Amino acid sequence: MTSTSLMEQICSSTNLNQALRRVKKNKGCAGVDKLDINATISQLRQASNGKLLRQSLLDGSYQPQPVLGVEIPKPSGGARQLGIPTVLDRIVQQAITSTLSDIYEPKFSNSSYGFRPNRSAHHALVAASRYIRDGRGYVVDIDLAKYFDTVNHDRLMHRLSQDIVDKRVLKLIRSYLQAGIMRNGMVEQRQRGTPQGGPLSPLLSNIVLDELDKELEHRGHKFCRYADDCQIYVSSEEAAHRVKKSITKFLEQKLKLTVNREKSAATRVTERTYLGHRFQIDGTIQISKPAQTQMKKRVR
Repeated sequence: MTSTSLMEQICSSTNLNQALRRVKKNKGCAGVDKLDINATISQLRQASNGKLLRQSLLDGSYQPQPVLGVEIPKPSGGARQLGIPTVLDRIVQQAITSTLSDIYEPKFSNSSYGFRPNRSAHHALVAASRYIRDGRGYVVDIDLAKYFDTVNHDRLMHRLSQDIVDKRVLKLIRSYLQAGIMRNGMVEQRQRGTPQGGPLSPLLSNIVLDELDKELEHRGHKFCRYADDCQIYVSSEEAAHRVKKSITKFLEQKLKLTVNREKSAATRVTERTYLGHRFQIDGTIQISKPAQTQMKKRVR
């Protein structure tokens, strides 16, 4: 459990200034208020706006703005939906994320690789290769349908409340979850999901799926998870089908997520790709053809 002064840690001058520098380094476009990073910094420096921001966070009166809905094309076709917060909201989210990461990072699974310090897709691929070399030639590949858009808010808030006792922080996170999304000038309210595009979303998504990690560890499975891309490695086809069935039930009934049955599979590792790569039966890692095509396009 955290202390009741967690919001004070989030709002410390050091933490907020570090968050501002991080957001400035990451650049990114303006949100619904149309203020870019330089305009936002200028506004914070005017009069006592910086102090007013801190005070509004401390007294619980701060209200996040809706996120700006944008679409970016996916390499595999279609589009990925993003929700871009205002620069000010990105600063606040980054301050929250930096503080909560100190709480949750030590709790996270060693088999979780996405959006975490000193971990990468490469580390996930190396671990998967090792499992395959050890004789686990079958894979359970679980596809979560529109994961970031379907996270159950009540379950997530319940999970957070087990570690966070400062109700101001819980209230602020819920307000971010429920902030609307603006598309074509109209604001749509959100009842579920943690839209990609802000600094807080990756951490929250890992907190939700940490329950899956802990369940897989409890069952003794070898797996790799990068954000919502999870593969479980087993030694037989029978085991693969059994695990796929039971984990699908866990995800849908316990975590209230939706498994895309058409895209999920229980099969030989050579029949699936993971993070843009393929595996040979001896664990050799190869870049998949779609990934090769994307690389060639970038070079051109």
